[in-house]
Amino acid sequence: MSHLLKSLCPPLGALLLAWLLIPATAGAAEPPAIDSGDTAWVLVATALVLFMTIPGLSLLYAGMVRAKNALSIFMQCFAITSLVTVLWMAYGYSLAFDTTGQSEGQITLHSFIGSFSKAFLAGVTPTSAVGTIPESVFICFQLTFAIITPALIISAFAERVKFSAIMIFTAIWLTVVYLPICHMTWSGPGALFVDFGVFDFAGGCVVETCSGVSGLVAALVVGRRMGYPHTPMLPHSVALAVVGGGMLWVGWFGFNAGSAVSAGGKAGMAMLTTHVASAVAACVWMGIEWIRFGKPSALGIVTGSLAGLVAITPACGYVELPGAMAIGASACVACYLFVSVLKRRFGYDDTLDVFGVHGIGGIVGTILLACFATEAMVGKPVDMAAQLWAQTKSVAITIAWAAAGTFIVIKLIDLTMGLRVPPHVEAAGVDLDQHNEVAYSLEERV
Repeated sequence: MSHLLKSLCPPLGALLLAWLLIPATAGAAEPPAIDSGDTAWVLVATALVLFMTIPGLSLLYAGMVRAKNALSIFMQCFAITSLVTVLWMAYGYSLAFDTTGQSEGQITLHSFIGSFSKAFLAGVTPTSAVGTIPESVFICFQLTFAIITPALIISAFAERVKFSAIMIFTAIWLTVVYLPICHMTWSGPGALFVDFGVFDFAGGCVVETCSGVSGLVAALVVGRRMGYPHTPMLPHSVALAVVGGGMLWVGWFGFNAGSAVSAGGKAGMAMLTTHVASAVAACVWMGIEWIRFGKPSALGIVTGSLAGLVAITPACGYVELPGAMAIGASACVACYLFVSVLKRRFGYDDTLDVFGVHGIGGIVGTILLACFATEAMVGKPVDMAAQLWAQTKSVAITIAWAAAGTFIVIKLIDLTMGLRVPPHVEAAGVDLDQHNEVAYSLEERV
């Protein structure tokens, strides 16, 4: 008997210890598992998207304006990056992504905007996670989207608006236009567009349509540049613009593939479709110019590539190669029509074509993805008619929200502090007047 007890003691002791430990661990919620590979990729993607604004967008837009206004573009992009970062940490992230009060299938205030429960990143710790990445990384990644969107808008009224007005506009516009649209699209079940079933992988509504429509409204309110359209206003450095456009193409891999928030197959397909759509659109734009003018232009091929990048942004995670090619080509034709034909016909001065490229490209891509989304990419059967209706509703609401919000904000600024620099300043260039500096020596300025 004693030998039997001795032989039973070790296993019985182990069972007793396990039984004692079960109550302490069974009910405890395990922290989300943070994947180092996913985290590493989103860290890189975050840097790539920030690289799109400084220096990519800065170089593109600075090269496209006249030399006497080039420095103002760099300054505006740099200042917007800094200002939006502060506002995002203070309340922007909370209003965009906090889900307090959201209820799937019910329309409430929080279907449109979050709460302040995460203001100043309350509750965000080194161990808090979004999916398989740290929440801190997700915050920074989404911040880069919030930075580039108002930076796109400045191109619509470049060369004629006061720097102070641009800063005030950015702060208010981010709050009343960008944050609600971002929340409706990406905050999760209970948000308006999410409950519609909208597909927007990387910002067709949030970034592209929103910035394009806002830019058009802002350009109409501000008015045309002195001498437009009769006075030639050629880009002072196509070379800078091409360099900036190339940086945007590279950075867009972070923009789109990074939106998978993982380093898996979805990110890989998003990268592939992004690159192909851009290349197809660049070739189509080049071909149109070749046929129409006998020669393709460098600025044209860059603009075409951007049209493809914009249009594939909402679709890159839902379509395969044929869909990417079709969306890139279709968006290119539509953007070319607005940039090269309709803009001149209607006479509005969207200086650097944010509406013609980002607005139109975003609308086309967001709607067309319903026609090309595949079950293999979405993960479930796609009802084309229902998806087309969901996409169209989201685009219509985005257009209305962005247009109304931008008009109210920019009119209030115009009535209180004024928008435009004086005529003599516009004639001489805004760089020296607004920043006491110039991009080039006075002898080199045009």
